Amino acid sequence: MATNATHPLDLPAESLATYLETYVAGFRGPLTATKFKGGQSNPTYRIDAASGTYVLRRKPPGALLPSAHAVDREFRVLQALHGGAAPVARPLHLCTDDAVIGSMFYLMDFIDGRIFWDPSLPDLSPDGRHDIYDAIVDAMAALHAIDPAAVGLADYGKPGNYFERQLRRWGEQYRASETRAIPAMDALIAALPARCPADDGSVALVHGDFRIDNLMFHPDAPRVLAIVDWELSTLGHPLADLGYFCMALRLPRNPALPGLAGLDRAALGIPDETALLARYAHATGRPIPEDWPFVLAFSFFRLAAIAQGVAKRAEQGNASSDQAVQAGRMVEMLATLGLEALG
Repeated sequence: MATNATHPLDLPAESLATYLETYVAGFRGPLTATKFKGGQSNPTYRIDAASGTYVLRRKPPGALLPSAHAVDREFRVLQALHGGAAPVARPLHLCTDDAVIGSMFYLMDFIDGRIFWDPSLPDLSPDGRHDIYDAIVDAMAALHAIDPAAVGLADYGKPGNYFERQLRRWGEQYRASETRAIPAMDALIAALPARCPADDGSVALVHGDFRIDNLMFHPDAPRVLAIVDWELSTLGHPLADLGYFCMALRLPRNPALPGLAGLDRAALGIPDETALLARYAHATGRPIPEDWPFVLAFSFFRLAAIAQGVAKRAEQGNASSDQAVQAGRMVEMLATLGLEALG
């Protein structure tokens, strides 16, 4: 996984090492911290210490939107899921004292696996690509099969009316971070409520950012070792994750949000949307709704609102990735794709 020096830790490594030696069993310094290139929202670091390799994930410094960057919620999910059917890294410690490194953070195990930044999987064979996509859908299905109450997450979100609530929430978040008028986004925000389906009673733990680069794979096999980046997780409608993942089929090829539009996916061995939906429906026993286009359009709307938040943070000078400004420019494109999906 690539690293860079953006957002260095705010205290000397010696201070962090002393803290972790106190609160994490078996931890021994000295340590070095290197920022991973991913983690647009919450800066994430590889920690190399005398006792081994770890991952530290923190809230970014500076002014933040209310309820955003909740690394404590991420930590709670990891605690609930570790050792179960949905693979996650083992959580080790949550630090809520901002004085230690300047913001709340948590430490978890480092998992030595593959991350695919490009959903076209250029280094794999057609059969290899097909197997990876099957593994992705199977991991998603395993996550959605978990009973939130059985793992202590019954109160992790509000059950029911997920799409309606998310439309309202992300609409408010978008307006709070709006930097300029985008007619396509205004049109999408206006159109979606009329298409919002009635609540069907489906409730699951949803990841909220289920895309290929938030999955870690076995070094040599098409198997998901860990689902990462749980900041947007909540109780919600499971098809939201499926719609979000399927956006990659329509996204264009670009550095900030690499998609698959325009590629010969059949030749590449990548399943088409019909096949992905069929595999998910078979694995979960959950039918795909007639108004699947709404789910897709909702996914584009939500990602556009998230991208606008990234743009706002870049404007304020506290975005956590070099790609933040570029991601912000994607809002209009995402909104336009959402309108096209809605039909």
